[in-house]
Amino acid sequence: MAPWLANGLIYASALALTAGGITLLYITTRTFNFAHASMATVGFYVVYSFIIFIGGSPYRYFPFAFLFGALLGVICYYGLNRPLLKRQASEITLMMSTLGYDLILLSLIQMYCDFLTSNYKLFPRRVNMNMYDLELFGINAATIILPLMAIICLSALHLFLGKTKFGVAMKATIENPVLAGASGINSDRVYMVAWLIGGGMASLGGAAMAMAQTGTPVMGMNSIPFMFAGAILGGLHSLYGGILGGFMVGLAEYAGVFLLSQKFGPWILGYRMGIPLLLMAITLLIFPRGLAGIPWADLFGRLTGKKRGVQA
Repeated sequence: MAPWLANGLIYASALALTAGGITLLYITTRTFNFAHASMATVGFYVVYSFIIFIGGSPYRYFPFAFLFGALLGVICYYGLNRPLLKRQASEITLMMSTLGYDLILLSLIQMYCDFLTSNYKLFPRRVNMNMYDLELFGINAATIILPLMAIICLSALHLFLGKTKFGVAMKATIENPVLAGASGINSDRVYMVAWLIGGGMASLGGAAMAMAQTGTPVMGMNSIPFMFAGAILGGLHSLYGGILGGFMVGLAEYAGVFLLSQKFGPWILGYRMGIPLLLMAITLLIFPRGLAGIPWADLFGRLTGKKRGVQA
């Protein structure tokens, strides 16, 4: 498999998880979570720390990354989001509070890196997680495991929202908070679970992202524009659209760089960050509500009708 495609699949899977978490938090609490950036970085350092001190495959520690991110999400909700929601704070205030939380987490990450360097003589500020990867069928295991992991996690989320009693209540709260509250649904618990899942998805996505690029304390900070690009491209009012948008942004970034560099030369690599943002801008110009705003049923119906007409 071509290196650009292998890394693209890993990166796209990571962005699908992180963008889905951003969308989930926005549609439940109307909060743009900028702390997603450092939560993703924390997920990478959780896996890295387990490998350094215990050893073994990185994949066995991915559940711990999710749990640690879930804890950070719950702390953010009870420490910041919940009090502000009770005071009916504006969306801008909610957003800025998560930015402050992100800066606190970033400072703690930097302090932890200094601790590892001074006490254990490690170099945690530039980590290549590929060196800890396994090999399956002649390629890096991450190319197979991480897309499968993303599909399994997102399928589990789909089943949770559609098949469990609490998931249905959560979905009802997302679609109509006022009516859900009148029906006796505990919105506070729904919001808490949303932050728990969103934080876990951020850290899990960060752990996966480090398998495709160099892990640094600012890895999440550098990737947060693409996380939001995926969420916005998919449509901020659709969880599944946000997941699809994240996957498309991640794959477009690697595929676009490869194809353009083949045609125009390696200098195009300097403009790599603009490719997914350009894709988002073009899509939103045509479909202002993102991928979720595209009338897929009508499009498929028209295509089917045309095919039937040709056959007739």
